[in-house]
Amino acid sequence: MKSLYIITLLLLTACSHHTSSHSDASNEKKQPNVIVILLDDAGYADFGFMGSKDLETPHIDALARDGVIFTDAHVTASVCAPSRAGLMTGMYQQRFGFEANGTGDESSGDIGLADHVETLGEMMQSNGYKTIALGKWHLGGTESDHPNKRGFDEFYGFLAGSRSYFPLERPSKNRMLQHNGQRVIFEGYMTDVLGDASVRYVEENKDNPFFMYISYNAVHTPMHAKDEHLEKYKDHPRKELAAMTWSLDENIGKLRSKLKDLSLIENTLIFFLSDNGGARNNTSSMGPLKGTKGNKFEGGHRVPFIVSWPEMIEGGQSYHGLTSSLDIYATSVIAAGMPKHTLTRLDGVDLIPFLLGDVSALPHPTLFWRKLDESAIRHGAYKLISLRDFGSVLYNLDVDLGESQDLSSHLTTQKSNLQQQLKQWESLLLSPLWLEEPEWMEVTYHIHQRLMSNQEVLYDNPRELKRYKRSDN
Repeated sequence: MKSLYIITLLLLTACSHHTSSHSDASNEKKQPNVIVILLDDAGYADFGFMGSKDLETPHIDALARDGVIFTDAHVTASVCAPSRAGLMTGMYQQRFGFEANGTGDESSGDIGLADHVETLGEMMQSNGYKTIALGKWHLGGTESDHPNKRGFDEFYGFLAGSRSYFPLERPSKNRMLQHNGQRVIFEGYMTDVLGDASVRYVEENKDNPFFMYISYNAVHTPMHAKDEHLEKYKDHPRKELAAMTWSLDENIGKLRSKLKDLSLIENTLIFFLSDNGGARNNTSSMGPLKGTKGNKFEGGHRVPFIVSWPEMIEGGQSYHGLTSSLDIYATSVIAAGMPKHTLTRLDGVDLIPFLLGDVSALPHPTLFWRKLDESAIRHGAYKLISLRDFGSVLYNLDVDLGESQDLSSHLTTQKSNLQQQLKQWESLLLSPLWLEEPEWMEVTYHIHQRLMSNQEVLYDNPRELKRYKRSDN
């Protein structure tokens, strides 16, 4: 398998330097198609392959059986926009000031992605790939940050961070469904619309390598589902989420069926993950993890993660090394045949050698997180979480995945070392180019404070916080 991977990369690199008109396609190793399937606010334990007993995900579970399940995989942020910025650039997004949710405003000095960073779409495009972005963008709404200007030949989706799953009569520019800037009038359910588009684009590009980034807004609020699916789950305690998840699974199944019908599935590299942990307001389940979307506990950034490439990687495996969404960029560009020196500016690594047993070390000895007042570091089994003007907590995840036992007072040397590593990493970052609304920053701070003290979270929005403060006084 190791020699096959090396030969494949050599052939792909050679192919990328001459046109198909001067070659015999039958004698060349074709570049793999690459698909990133990104979900929104999905719960860690809300898939069959992750142990769910009440949500049905047969097609996603089949993808997991055909691929590798990563049991210690993380995104770079616990909220939507910065997490997507890290995935799309292969770099910690704080390096270019993209730290908070939203995408800034005109006074911030930069809107969305920094102009100097090269997106995964741009890299794949430069190597001869047709590039397609579907669904939620949330990386900037100005002209310079439109997907068509950031490496995607086709954009069929919407710019905002959320929207109705059903047609809007007069949507704003950021919430309208569009195709390359032009509004699309649609009928039906957004998850189906995006799933149908994914199938259509596969059919249109079946003869040449393509990179598809399909970013579903499911299962983010609002909790909209199709009537027939709500009827199917009418007695389910999480009726809306179960119905939305079923629809999502159906559409991922349609995409895989099309790849199989066109004999493309074997040489298609597929990544599947959520942009962050599940949210409290969509009834998602974190299983054994503490925390949710928006904080630095495992429930905020540890995500279900599958990598499938049947032609190269044996399915039915689990991989336990520390892994990041940063690795999607590096893995994709190397699989596409680009030279390894293209990885020098990245924070991610190519995962394929680890899966083939060519590399015995872990993909990452250390990972970092920061969002405004909150920061964290994971090194080996130990994780330190710090909250400005409050303090730090230290956990050993090997024995305490639920982050319930603070070891700070017992492991002072370990804590000091992690604090120094975190401080050194933060010294390399830009200051955030924009902040969140003060009310939301206050909510986030108080939620984190209570979690660090092992107290129940009683609120998750500004209105609840104000009501709680009045009752507390």
